[in-house]
Amino acid sequence: MSDPLDSRTAAVTLAPFVEQKTVLLTTFRRDGTPVGTPVNLAVEGDRAYFRTYDASWKAKRLRREPEVTVAPSTVRGAPTGPAITGRARLLDGEEAHHAARLMARKHPVLHGVLVPVVHRARRYRTLHYELTPTG
Repeated sequence: MSDPLDSRTAAVTLAPFVEQKTVLLTTFRRDGTPVGTPVNLAVEGDRAYFRTYDASWKAKRLRREPEVTVAPSTVRGAPTGPAITGRARLLDGEEAHHAARLMARKHPVLHGVLVPVVHRARRYRTLHYELTPTG
């Protein structure tokens, strides 16, 4: 388990992801096998945020193991740059609302309209995560 970076170092580490639309989030199965999934990311200072729904496999893996890697990628998940390591933390309350607003601001159509409508229609619980870079 790696320690979180100080806020200045974390902000520098996340700087390449500020304009990045899609990243490859790699979570780990129980046996350590990496599983990459393309997700959208919103960065604010020394923290990044992403969302998924409660029944997704990545949410299940994150409940067990919060250590992840994140790399810039294409929309289909092909890495386009080096990965960083981090720890994902499930948010709730005002923190989750803040993450939702950041996601909607960066991706207005997808995360401002489409994802919330689909999650409501399918009765998914939307989960918001904070990603903190680790050393």
